[in-house]
Amino acid sequence: MPTRRPHHSPSLVRSRRSPLSVALAALLACACTHTPDPDPGPLGQHVDPFIGTGGIPWAQAMLFPGATTPFGLVRLSPDTCFPGGVTIGNMATAGYWVSHPNMFGFSHTRLSGTGSSAGGQLRVRPSVGDASPVGRDNRPLAISHADEKASPGYYGTWIPELSALAELTATTHVGVHRYAFAPGVEGHLWLDVTSTLNGGHAEQGHVEVHAAEQEVVGQARIFSGFWRNLPYYFVARVNQPIASFATWKADDYQAGRDTIDGGDVGADLAFAAPASTTAGVVVELQVGLSFVSVENARANLEAEAVGKTFDQVYAEARDAWEAALGKIQVTSSDDVVLTNFYTSLYHSLIMPTNFTDVNGEYLGFGEQVGFADDFTYRTDLSIWDTFRTEHPLLNLIAADVQRDSLKSLVRMARVGGSLPRWPSGAGYTGSMFGTPSDMVVAESYLKGLTDFEVEEAYSYMKVTALGPAPSGADGRDGIERCLELGYCPNDEMPESVSRTLEYAWADAAIAGLAAALGHDDEAALFAEHAQWYRNIWNPATRYFDQKNADGTFFEPLLPEMSSYIDALFGNYYVPGYVEGSPKQWRWSVPHDPQGMIGLFGSAGSFVSELDAFMSRATPTRAALYPGADYWHGNQHDIHAIYLFDEAGRPDLTQKWVRWALDTRYANAVDGLDGNDDGGTLSAWYVLSALGFYPVSGTDKYWVGSPNVERAELVLPSGETLVVIAENQSAENVYVQSVTLNGEPMCEPTFRHAAIADGATFRFEMGPAPAPDGGFGCGS
Repeated sequence: MPTRRPHHSPSLVRSRRSPLSVALAALLACACTHTPDPDPGPLGQHVDPFIGTGGIPWAQAMLFPGATTPFGLVRLSPDTCFPGGVTIGNMATAGYWVSHPNMFGFSHTRLSGTGSSAGGQLRVRPSVGDASPVGRDNRPLAISHADEKASPGYYGTWIPELSALAELTATTHVGVHRYAFAPGVEGHLWLDVTSTLNGGHAEQGHVEVHAAEQEVVGQARIFSGFWRNLPYYFVARVNQPIASFATWKADDYQAGRDTIDGGDVGADLAFAAPASTTAGVVVELQVGLSFVSVENARANLEAEAVGKTFDQVYAEARDAWEAALGKIQVTSSDDVVLTNFYTSLYHSLIMPTNFTDVNGEYLGFGEQVGFADDFTYRTDLSIWDTFRTEHPLLNLIAADVQRDSLKSLVRMARVGGSLPRWPSGAGYTGSMFGTPSDMVVAESYLKGLTDFEVEEAYSYMKVTALGPAPSGADGRDGIERCLELGYCPNDEMPESVSRTLEYAWADAAIAGLAAALGHDDEAALFAEHAQWYRNIWNPATRYFDQKNADGTFFEPLLPEMSSYIDALFGNYYVPGYVEGSPKQWRWSVPHDPQGMIGLFGSAGSFVSELDAFMSRATPTRAALYPGADYWHGNQHDIHAIYLFDEAGRPDLTQKWVRWALDTRYANAVDGLDGNDDGGTLSAWYVLSALGFYPVSGTDKYWVGSPNVERAELVLPSGETLVVIAENQSAENVYVQSVTLNGEPMCEPTFRHAAIADGATFRFEMGPAPAPDGGFGCGS
């Protein structure tokens, strides 16, 4: 895959067209001197939004290069495809795949890094002359990827066949476009009100053109990915007079008709070329969105964008990103590390989504309109993934967003009956399994974020841990039998091993929260349940194994078999494992690592097995088949590297952390090892680059090997966490010693309280392992 340099000056590469059209386009382009120019900020210059936008379809990061703001509702980006409008499988779940040669246009919503094609609302496509939008999706525009530029808050591209420049920026709720057409050409904008991403559709579309006010309003119901029957509303305004207009409904295209309803509707706006022969018409379009009402969409538009030019809006978006990225200031002599770090931080700050309009209203579960008085309601939380890395990162640098998320989860539970594990849009998605919100709530509280309805959240956690969830709500599937037996039986339910392990992890988190809240008896109960992972350990195979209700184990155990391959056999050999292999689930007891190590017989045996697991990882990032051993794109084993800390070999944690930072991330379109899943892999990079990693669901951290020379984090307390890595380099990956606030660290772990009010870590790095991994304290 080619690397992507987002800040180069574009060459105007043309698509294959007739000689006449090529000649005409060339003549027009000579007079059109406006080229993409993002002008990123000091930190934004290290962000490459094209990282993670390509690669093998099923192993790619599923990211997009378009314009957004930190945690913003609007994610305005191109929707790409093959010629003829063809999209295949998981090639563009966020709307974009860098290997696509064509695009439908630019739509305003999508998820970041997930396998769901949710979004794609209000796609805008520029056009020229008398071209008709009827059949538009079968005639996508050519996109020249060499002519694209992107930076935080900005995307721009030259469109060869139109000789037009398209630029995008955004506020939280408003997408802002600028289209520069060639001289003498009538420019058009097609507003597709019922657009969606791959495989979706829309119903109940409605559009009105108010030409005199230079405004278009509309709405539709979206069925796209996780967004099932989700209403949305918009108000769009342009800065140029609308010379003429038309609306369409499927193949029914009528000039001058200002209102239309249906399942495939939109508006065609025309803009006259200026009298000047040296400049074309430049149209700025502002689109305010809401999931509550047209009135709220208008209010969002007027509060955030009306009266501002494209350049002013972009300047505000750039400043917002500089502030967000500035929560962590790092120093590195390696430009690759800087790009990987700040691009990872950027991708960590895109989701969850701000779903709250400027008047405080939001569309909650069950399409109930709520009001957020002292917080921002957020959705699109990929919690089964993000509880491992992104939420711990938010606890450190964006506690306000983390608090919003906690309060939002409680309000979702008030309507749905349980804390969701993957809420998106206005409801449960049912994606994945278990109750990972338990870890998010408990960890936040234990780390000092207490300003939310914690007792109410705890009550929902108990409900799903001790019985079935209410109908239609997320919970622990099969929990009744799991409680009866002390493990989930393989012959009665799928995912038996994965459920048993993650239910135990969640119970450990609940136990920690219960103890902190003073519920001692319940804490003891959940602490007991947290040990049930032991009940599926098979001493004969030395794996967490598929145990039947009668106490026998399913045979044979095939450690090399992945659930992805087993699906070809009807999920027969490893039905107890989710998205992985027995090997990859072998390390899934981070809440009790010493107990897990004891199952292996000795720390030496554990280390030997874990090191072999790491050593057999695929040699390349984003491999065609990631195999049954360590896969960095597999969420449930990404903590395994740090388990060496618990077995007396922190030097191996240091070795493998730096291996992952160096080989599983790159400044390339295939620069991640799998789906980013709402910032999960990106946050792993950020945390590990700083030299520590969270034990999710607790207030504990493991120490690794920083790959930056210095970092400063602004903590929620307002104090600063400083990390200094002396003699750090690509060769010096091993910790020789480390101090915390001037005191030697004798163990490769610490608690959050040690850093909450500010702290300084000082690492001394070297090229070879130190005695006791640098934590011997002279022993």
